[in-house]
Amino acid sequence: MPFVPVPRGVPDNWTPSFYVSPHAHHQSKDEWNTSHLRLRTLAGMPKRWEEAWHDALYGPGGFFLHSRPMDHFRTSVTSSDVFAEAVARMARDAGLDAVVDMGAGGGELLARLHRIDPTLRLTGVDLASRPDLPDDVAWTDKLPPEVDGLLIAHEWLDNIPCDVVELDDAGVTRLVEVEPDTGAEQLGEPVESAWLDQWWPLTESGTRAEIGEPRDDAWADAVGRVNGIALAIDYGHMAAARPPFGSLASFAHGQEVDVVPDGSRDITAHVAVDAVAARTGATVERQRDALAAQGVDGTRPPLDLATTDPQAYVAALARASESAELRARGGWGDFWWLTTDTRREIGMQD
Repeated sequence: MPFVPVPRGVPDNWTPSFYVSPHAHHQSKDEWNTSHLRLRTLAGMPKRWEEAWHDALYGPGGFFLHSRPMDHFRTSVTSSDVFAEAVARMARDAGLDAVVDMGAGGGELLARLHRIDPTLRLTGVDLASRPDLPDDVAWTDKLPPEVDGLLIAHEWLDNIPCDVVELDDAGVTRLVEVEPDTGAEQLGEPVESAWLDQWWPLTESGTRAEIGEPRDDAWADAVGRVNGIALAIDYGHMAAARPPFGSLASFAHGQEVDVVPDGSRDITAHVAVDAVAARTGATVERQRDALAAQGVDGTRPPLDLATTDPQAYVAALARASESAELRARGGWGDFWWLTTDTRREIGMQD
């Protein structure tokens, strides 16, 4: 993949470079107009989806170079303190005193964790410039060679670009190419992929898949650096329920929009969770179950509390609502938690 720069400190034979979130510095309007025009000038020829996706998010004029994620997406991390409390509890229960947030974006999770437990050693990893955080929260643009503690990557894997393929009428799996300016697609060259054969074989003409191998590689590299627990949280699917036409999607300003890799919108695709888990030895569970294990309960407070202590009732009701949202079926509760305790893996090998 010649269009993907290999980052510093990563072995030459490691292909994907998306080990941090692309939320880089925010451009001025003039800078954005100039760089976006440059991107559009180069956008006339159809490209493999992986290349077009990469350019649209991280290239000159790319979406994450001029947009603040919080302006477009609401996530478990930004919804309330309840999620951060569960993360802090998970770290402490595991005997860990450090949390590294990979793809930290605006530092929202780190800020909440610092407020909840100031004794935790916190590090944000992101290409973005350091946000306004307490002085004792560390910030770096690359994942350290070794991570001692809890490594968390929330909604990070879904933004790692990958090739899109389609089975044509002759039964041949072909790359899908896209015209970045318009989103118009065409079938390209035939492709063979051991990953597809194992994890997402296509059997009917017109069906599609995203080749998730770059995501497996990226998370495996990250997990390999951890002495502690590695936790990836994302939306995704298993082999028994793969989306027949893939899962490419775009969002802008809180709305789902047409998938056009022109740099004006987010581009994402669900994660093949079972493939990532197999590669990293992760246990897999839904967010609703993982948070329940951390004591997150959406049960409403008793009604008589409204009479005896109205202020406490209102606070408890708000917390119950926040907790229920994090665990809701059809929403964040359906997210997958992929957890690898590398200490256990090392112990098993010994």
